[in-house]
Parts: sequence; C-alpha cells; structure tokens
Amino acid sequence: MPGLVLLLAGFLIPSAAMLFAPPDVQTGEIFARLGEMLTDPYDLEVIGRTVGLALAVTVICVVLGFPIAYWLARSSSRWSGVFLAVAIFPLMLSNVVRTFGWLVILGSKGALGRLLVELGIVDVAPQLLYTKLAIVLGLTQLFLPLAIISCYSAVAQVDPGLDDASRGLGAGRIKTMWNVVIPLTMPGIVVAATLVFAGSVTAYTTPYLLGGSSQRMLSTQLFNYASTTIDWASASATALIMTVLVFLVSGLSSLIGRRGATS
Repeated sequence: MPGLVLLLAGFLIPSAAMLFAPPDVQTGEIFARLGEMLTDPYDLEVIGRTVGLALAVTVICVVLGFPIAYWLARSSSRWSGVFLAVAIFPLMLSNVVRTFGWLVILGSKGALGRLLVELGIVDVAPQLLYTKLAIVLGLTQLFLPLAIISCYSAVAQVDPGLDDASRGLGAGRIKTMWNVVIPLTMPGIVVAATLVFAGSVTAYTTPYLLGGSSQRMLSTQLFNYASTTIDWASASATALIMTVLVFLVSGLSSLIGRRGATS
C-alpha cells in the first residue's frame, strides 16, 4: 500500500494533470489540438518519423543484443563477467557524454568524414550529422546495453543442456537457436524490444543533438511546445500521443510474450 500511494501521488496524478489539465487549458482544447495534429501533414510526418526510427532502433538493438547476450550467458571463460560489465558500462555514462561522441565522429570535420575522404570514397566529407542515420546510431548506442541485459537474463535461465540435446539430435547451431533458444527466451526478447522502443520514442537529448531542427521527433516537438512557444494544449496533445504509442507497444509486447510462453 505505501508503494501504491507513492506511485499514485508521485506519478499517476501528475501524469494525468500533464495530459489532461495543463495550466490555463481546458480538456476540450487538448482533444481539439489532438485532432488537428492527427490530420496535419507536418505533425503526421513527425509522428511517422518517430515511430519509424524507434522501430529501426528496436530491430537493430534486438538483432545485435541477443547474440551478444547469448554468447555472454553461454561463455565459460573467466572473463565473461568482465565482458558483461563492459557491455553494460555505457549505462553509467551520461546520455550527453555518449551523444557528444557522435557529434565528434559524424560532424563535417569528424573522424568518419575524414576517413571517407582519405580513402577516396568521396571528394567532400558528407553531411552525416542532423540526419536520420545519426539519430539511429545515437539511439542504438544508447539502448543496446538495455537489450543485452534483458536478453542475457532470459538466456541465462535456459538450461544449456537443451542446446546440447538439440545438437545431439542432429540440429545445427542455427536450427537450435531458432527452434529452441529463441522460443524459450521470447519473453526476455519482448521485454528488450519494449524497453528500447519506449526509450526511443521518449528520448530527447540524442534526437535533439544529432537530429537538430531538420529531423524533429515527438520528444523535441514536445520540448518546443512546452519551453519555446508555451503552447500547453499542443504539448499535452503531443505527450498524449507519445503515451498512447508506448502503451500500445507495451500491450502488444505483453500479448506476444504470453503467446510465446504458452507455446
């Protein structure tokens, strides 16, 4: 009960106030602005860009994170604990610090641009900063450790003897992975995908620094409404869209996880 009271007073009530009762705004104005956003081409472009980039980051993080987690969980090396610590170490650093590294790499005079010029691939360093690619790279680096941790926890709970039994019955490594390991670890994979998608949709620092004003996402749009134009109706409508997106994906992920567990 104390935890529920704290959750209610510290999270649910303020969230509801932010979504439906911001300063000097009627609830009807919020839903009117929401309707306008869902029909406005620019706002729809921002929503589509946010969902598209979040899905891309989710797929990349799961595809990269699961093999790493599997290797760490199955490794018998005495250094496996060190490797796991290295994999999750970026979580201890500030988002700004990690994103700033991409500013140095992707800038017009950055390391990647100079490398492409020196290799003769291009004559002039390309503009890699303030692009969708930059946002995807930054968010992937940001949330890949979360995907690794979630998948690692799931793989570690699967008996390694099942892998050996599958291969003993003639299945190769890929078939064992696809037919044995992945189905048993599906709940962990779903958790990883949910965390990465929700984080990508709501992330602000990385899209702001790497995407700039030319690659607006819902989070940067929300900040602009709340801090620059002081348009509380639009800010609440944007926050409502982000909340609905996260809850939809969380519900879909829970459904997939339950079906994977029962199968």
